[in-house]
Amino acid sequence: MPELPDVTVYLEALERRIMGATLQRVRLLTPFLLRSVDPPLSAVTGKRVTGLRRIGKRLVIALEDDLFLVIHLMIAGRLHWKAAGVKPPGKIGLAAFDFPTGTLLLTEAGTKRRASLEAVRGEAALRALDPGGIEVLDAGRTAFHAALVEENHTLKRTLTDPRVFSGIGNAYSDEIFHRARLSPVKLTQALDDAEIQRLYDATRAVLQEWIERLRAEAGEGFPEGVTAFRPDMAVHGRYGKPCPACGAPVQRIVYAENETNYCARCQTGGRMLADRSLSRLLHSDWPKTLDEWEVKRKPAG
Repeated sequence: MPELPDVTVYLEALERRIMGATLQRVRLLTPFLLRSVDPPLSAVTGKRVTGLRRIGKRLVIALEDDLFLVIHLMIAGRLHWKAAGVKPPGKIGLAAFDFPTGTLLLTEAGTKRRASLEAVRGEAALRALDPGGIEVLDAGRTAFHAALVEENHTLKRTLTDPRVFSGIGNAYSDEIFHRARLSPVKLTQALDDAEIQRLYDATRAVLQEWIERLRAEAGEGFPEGVTAFRPDMAVHGRYGKPCPACGAPVQRIVYAENETNYCARCQTGGRMLADRSLSRLLHSDWPKTLDEWEVKRKPAG
C-alpha cells in the first residue's frame, strides 16, 4: 500500500504536470470506484487544478469552485502518467483523468477493488474524510508522545492507526521499529522515555529518508515503481534474509492479511515472537480487514 513517502512523491510529480492545468474530463472505467454522489463527477469537468495535498494516504486534487477529487489507492492502486488521451488498460484500468498536458491513469492490480475516488465540495467535506492522525514530520515530541500513549495497544497497531498517526502503514512501520530497536508487539504505555525518544526519532528519520530516496529514484520522471517491498529495506518483506545491522535472519508474524517483519536480535533481545500466542495477540489488536482499518475515522469531538 502506498504510504506517506510514496504519496508525497506522487504529489510532487503531479504538481509538476497538472498544477494550473484544466481537467478536461474524467473517464470512469468502473462504477465501483466512485464512492460519492454529490457533487456529481461531471462537476469537475473544465475546472483548473489549484493545488495538491495529502490526507493520510489519500491524494487530493484541488480544483476551482472549491471542488476536490480524493483518490485512495489502498493496497494495489497505482498512478501512471501517460500521453494525453491514452487508452486505459482493460483489466486493471479504473479511471483516466485527462489534462492538456497528459493523462493520469488510475489502475489496480488483482481482483479485489479497494481503491476509491470521491468528489467533494468544500473544505468541511474534505476534512470529514480525514481520519484525524497527526503528521509526524510536523509534530513535536510532546504531541507524538501524547498520541502514542492515549490508548494502550501494540506499537504495530498504534503507529499504523490513521486516527493516531497520518500516512504510516505496514511497510514503513516495520522499518521504523527496526530503526528504533523496538518490538512491534510492545504495548505503548509500557514504553519508557528513552524508548519513546528512539521511536520518535526513528519515525521521522525513516519517513524523511524514504521520501528522499523515492524522490531521487523518480527524478524528473513519474514514480512508476511504487511498491511496499524494496530490496534496500532493512526488514520489511525480507523474511529469512540477514538483518543489515546484525546479520541475524529476519523473522515474521503472520496475521490477518499482513505480516510483521522484525529482527529478534536487534528488537526483542533474541526472543522469537512468531509463536501462536503472539500471533493471536497481534491479530486481536488489528482490524478485521484492511478496508475496515482505512475507512475508520476519528469520532467528532
